[in-house]
Amino acid sequence: MVSEGAAEHGTRTLRAELALKTLGGDLDPHERLHAILEQVLVFTSATVAAVYLPDGEGEALSLTASAGVPRNLYGLSDTYPASGTAPVAETCRSGRPSWLASTDLQRDADADVDRGAGLPENVGLPGHADEPEDADARRAPAEGFSLGVLPLREHGCLVAVGDGTDAFDAEDRHCLDLLAEAAAGATPAPSAGSGASFDLAMDTGRVEVDDGLLRLFGMGPDDFDGRVETLIALTVPEDLPALMSVVEADHMSIGDRELEFRILQPSGEQKWLRLRGRILPGGELRPARLVGTVADASTLRTGRGDVARIQRLAAALATAGTVRDVSQAVVTALREPLQADRIALAELEGDRLVVTVLDPPQPEVWPEVWRSEWRSEWPDAPVRTMPTLATALREGRAGIWPAGADLEPALADVGPGGLAVLPLPAGGRMAGACLIGWDNPHDFGPEERALLTAASGLAGQALMRAHAFDAEHELVGMLQRTLLPRRLPQLAGAVAVARYLPTTAGLEVGGDWYDVIPLPDNHVALVIGDVQGHNAGAATLMGQMRTALRAYAVEGHPPDVVVSHANRLLMDMETDLFATCCYVDIDMEEGSAWYVRAGHIPPVLRHPNGSTEISEAEGGPPLGVVMQADFPMSPLRLTPGTLLALTTDGLVESADVDVEDGLDQLAADLSAADPAHLGVVADTLLGGANRDDDVALLLVRYDGMALRPQRENWSVWRVPQAVGQARRYTRRVLRRWGVDSMADSVLLVVSELVTNALVHTDGRVRLDLTLLADRLRVSVADSSPRTPIKPTVIGWEATGGRGILLVEAMSTAWGTVPVSGGKQVWAEIPIE
Repeated sequence: MVSEGAAEHGTRTLRAELALKTLGGDLDPHERLHAILEQVLVFTSATVAAVYLPDGEGEALSLTASAGVPRNLYGLSDTYPASGTAPVAETCRSGRPSWLASTDLQRDADADVDRGAGLPENVGLPGHADEPEDADARRAPAEGFSLGVLPLREHGCLVAVGDGTDAFDAEDRHCLDLLAEAAAGATPAPSAGSGASFDLAMDTGRVEVDDGLLRLFGMGPDDFDGRVETLIALTVPEDLPALMSVVEADHMSIGDRELEFRILQPSGEQKWLRLRGRILPGGELRPARLVGTVADASTLRTGRGDVARIQRLAAALATAGTVRDVSQAVVTALREPLQADRIALAELEGDRLVVTVLDPPQPEVWPEVWRSEWRSEWPDAPVRTMPTLATALREGRAGIWPAGADLEPALADVGPGGLAVLPLPAGGRMAGACLIGWDNPHDFGPEERALLTAASGLAGQALMRAHAFDAEHELVGMLQRTLLPRRLPQLAGAVAVARYLPTTAGLEVGGDWYDVIPLPDNHVALVIGDVQGHNAGAATLMGQMRTALRAYAVEGHPPDVVVSHANRLLMDMETDLFATCCYVDIDMEEGSAWYVRAGHIPPVLRHPNGSTEISEAEGGPPLGVVMQADFPMSPLRLTPGTLLALTTDGLVESADVDVEDGLDQLAADLSAADPAHLGVVADTLLGGANRDDDVALLLVRYDGMALRPQRENWSVWRVPQAVGQARRYTRRVLRRWGVDSMADSVLLVVSELVTNALVHTDGRVRLDLTLLADRLRVSVADSSPRTPIKPTVIGWEATGGRGILLVEAMSTAWGTVPVSGGKQVWAEIPIE
């Protein structure tokens, strides 16, 4: 006797075979391959499906197509060495399928850097996903995952990844064998080229194209100047915004790009083209790139085939980030092609359905029982009055009723001419339901039934992903945009890289932060901190502390004063939360630094010879604990090539690892790293992060300044000859530096700035002279915080006010900065 599970699996295999037969023979290989990958997601437990093929030389296996959740959730790379030990490479060489669980991969993770789901060793393990900083990053499944790699005849392989360590049962494997055989017939030979490919540098707009692409645009090689703007100029104006959104896509966005657009041919007629591509992220020395192909889509635009509909739905769902986006994508993809009169989509929350979209949205076109529940934008779906819908959800099978079927009024009035009820399955449970209704009698053919079944599988997975990440997307997006630096500044004599990973425990937002603050005189402040708790209050306080520390640092205070001020501010805020931080002030010219710890883990140094040092110096208590606390400063010595690592406890501490052991492991990982590639180092370090806590990491490689400024200073005494002494001192310095040809301009600026300080302020006055590569900087510091004001009008009888106008006339720039309770007025004079 066949069990219910076996019968279900057998039905699933038959459905997969039926779906493969519906693929039209007019599809090009790329479209056919993408459709097969979508069927892998529908008919098996896979959440990601991808095909890898050898490159032209056969030295590497490159990603050709993929479908499902973002690949970097499991660490899938774009390329793997063909001779490597990754499961992808081993399967291609042996011709035998591989079935692995994350536990198997973890045992082999130390054997080779390529291990892990065909992945780098630091990713592809439960809770160790190499997530991007992008707010749309998907979290790794805590329960692990399974990997299937199947060879494709003479070349390449199909990769399927599913949640859970036993995701692929016998029937899944049988389906995957069937779909792999179909994919093998859809893949091009290894030597086959795309015929119309492009490679666009996102920073310069320079694009490399082949002759096939130029022919599609009606151009010859001599007509093309290598600029993407030349090709964009041929686009029909109505399609230009959509095309620009792809060409100018943010480098942090993820996922493949697919777009159909029109161009104007020399004859004046329009031609439809289809663009497919993906963003390849850049590095420190290379820009982000958009690579892909362009094909003639003129014949595809007239087709109404089911495969084209599924492809459009899959493409729309791949970029749908919210529940509303998923719902609208389903409506757009199905209502008009199916000529349906109504579509309702709802997500399942417990034992009730929450309507996410009704189309059309007018209440009067829906049954009376629905209108009675219409209390907000959408009604509550009256499940209690629709037992047929409840049965379909419980059994997980699509239901189709022709005109005149005996149904309860709440369903019959949705589709009097025909009704389709589609449960939306995902991850072994029901994510929701989709109701499609027709007013006129509607016949359901076998191809349309297969279309509805495939569409329900795609929509269910997308709906579950969107529901899980709706709130997280908003919170993490807000954190990325407003509470953390959007980008790190370029530093003279150093390179900085930062990473932030939010916790994967629920939808909590943590309080970890980092900052890099350029300061005067080639100083840089590095800050990393952690606010207690994981909630919106912690994130808000984190933003306040980051702003406060930056403000105190810019005022020119030493590290201990900056941290002490922040401590008093937090105490005055009357919050129950406390914060830890580490503040480092680096002198880029001298290669020296002073740092202060407030209850935070110490910095870790990697010296140029590969040795590491955990700087265990005395620190102060966390911020917000003791009002009158001491925060002692400790020195650091940096030589060119030194790598400084600042991090939070999420990287070095967990329930299983003490902070001391975690710091030792961090030091060992830094010792083995290549500091020439800081981005790679940061990503590798985060591979072992504790995802139950958020993690901030700041890496700075000190390279030293190639050209160090020359500096001299003079304390101005309040005597009648003070201005003359300052002028004579300045002339001697200029003569010693060999720039006395500019003496007249410089001396005039010195006279005016020193005179203003002596006349309008009390206390100490200091003159600073700095010779840079192409300019001389004159700075005068005093104890008054008042900024000099440039007069707008000066009468002939006025006795003052002309000094600042003279300074402005003799310099290319001037301004003021706060310095330790006072100010510093500066002016820069060009050196000729």
